[in-house]
Amino acid sequence: MKTIVTHHMPDLDAISSVWLLKRFMPGWDKAQVAFVPAGSTLGEDVVDSDPSILHVDTGLGQLDHHQTDEDTCAAKRTLEYIVDYELRTKNQKLKDEALERLVEIVNDIDHFRDAYYPNPAADFYDFSLVGQLDGWKLLFPDDNQKLVDLGMVALDGIYKKLQDKVWASREIEEKGVDFTTKWGKALGIETVNDEVVRLGQKMGYVLVVRKDPNKDYARIKALPNSKADLESAYKKLKKLDASATWYLHVSHKMLLNGSMKNPKTKPTKLTLREIIDVLKI
Repeated sequence: MKTIVTHHMPDLDAISSVWLLKRFMPGWDKAQVAFVPAGSTLGEDVVDSDPSILHVDTGLGQLDHHQTDEDTCAAKRTLEYIVDYELRTKNQKLKDEALERLVEIVNDIDHFRDAYYPNPAADFYDFSLVGQLDGWKLLFPDDNQKLVDLGMVALDGIYKKLQDKVWASREIEEKGVDFTTKWGKALGIETVNDEVVRLGQKMGYVLVVRKDPNKDYARIKALPNSKADLESAYKKLKKLDASATWYLHVSHKMLLNGSMKNPKTKPTKLTLREIIDVLKI
């Protein structure tokens, strides 16, 4: 039975290392997790002496980092270990931008660089995995396995979100159409990935239009603090395509056609270019 060993009251670095091995290291998905006092090894054996036992963030072995002052962490070393395994066994390197970005954040947090994040004392950081993990430790102080299980599910979600974000960035770069409105620069794009709307706004676009090429739904969103008012566009689009379902949010910052929340809505027949023509100067 393969075993992954880490320390009691595992932190984000330790949990991320366990997650990486169980999710991405071939043959380790069903490995059991054992816990030892920080710095120790399982049964006080020599670290890395048994190939069926991997120590992460403890034991001063190949997947620990407390024996060096390098800018690294257990998760970073674990990812390098997995990539090296892929290279040796399949003659290819695991290239996963989302995974690399996830591990870089874990490394920053493990070195306390989150103290330099913008507005670091803001409450919204307590909604992050780091904040949740601190809360879980208070709720389940004697259940190391529960901390790992909860953390792994959260990391699954974060990884999926980062994959979606990386994909959205590429979609914007390859398919995005820039145009100008009276409120500022805007982005139009045809894609199934709804993350492009959020990412586009975070990139500085005052308005983002997404047309779903499969369902023909259209979503138009403006930055909440912008001067954009979509009422005029709403009236024009209803006139151009009266058979479609158009919904103008009370804020006038969001104009939607079709939604998975309401299967009875009718998608628009208008093309992305036709919708952009309504919105642009």
